[in-house]
Amino acid sequence: MKPDFSVIQLMLEATWVVQAVVLLLILASILSWAAIFRKGLLLRRVQRLSDEFERDFWSGGQLSELYQAALQRAPEASPTERIFASGMREFHKLRDRRVSQPEALLDGARRAMRASLQREVDALEANMSFLGSVGSVAPYVGLFGTVWGIMHAFTGIGAMAQVTLAVVAPGIAEALVATAISLFAAIPAVVAYNRFAHDIDRAANRMESFIDEFSNILQRNVATLGQPGAAASASPVGAR
Repeated sequence: MKPDFSVIQLMLEATWVVQAVVLLLILASILSWAAIFRKGLLLRRVQRLSDEFERDFWSGGQLSELYQAALQRAPEASPTERIFASGMREFHKLRDRRVSQPEALLDGARRAMRASLQREVDALEANMSFLGSVGSVAPYVGLFGTVWGIMHAFTGIGAMAQVTLAVVAPGIAEALVATAISLFAAIPAVVAYNRFAHDIDRAANRMESFIDEFSNILQRNVATLGQPGAAASASPVGAR
């Protein structure tokens, strides 16, 4: 009778240690794929919302109107829009406290935007450590299962008087399944981690550039923005 070398049959006949390793790797693979899909959708959404906000920002709208719109849709706003809102919020707070020095107003707005930038980057990097861990640890977990399975197979072979390939093959095959599944879990996680890290770096650089450009706008308009009612007429037009 021809032996059954299907993956399911091999796992059913494997030792409990190999079975536990394979189940752990399958669980890690499922969780990593879920994290990959969530992160991919999040980064695409951030890209789309950032494009929409910057298009509105550089179209010449009034800063006060952009600020009010950002406050109204804060939960659904892009990271860049929330950074803009934090800078304007701090600027208005300092102005309401009768802070009139341009340097103090600009420094406060910049610090608020930098703090907001760090929060946005931290949010974008959520679950990245998990993907990195799966990509780096899964092969070693699979290797442990393979070594254990081969050790168990050779222990059983040593107790036999006559050894043939048909006797050796199933034990070796079930051990190698752990390595195959570990690679199936690790490779997508590594590829996704590198891709997402690149996208997050680009998003962070884009937000930092916006902070610099918006700071230049505030610096040019700080005198008029400090006057009552003048904020409604301030516009980012001509900043570039």
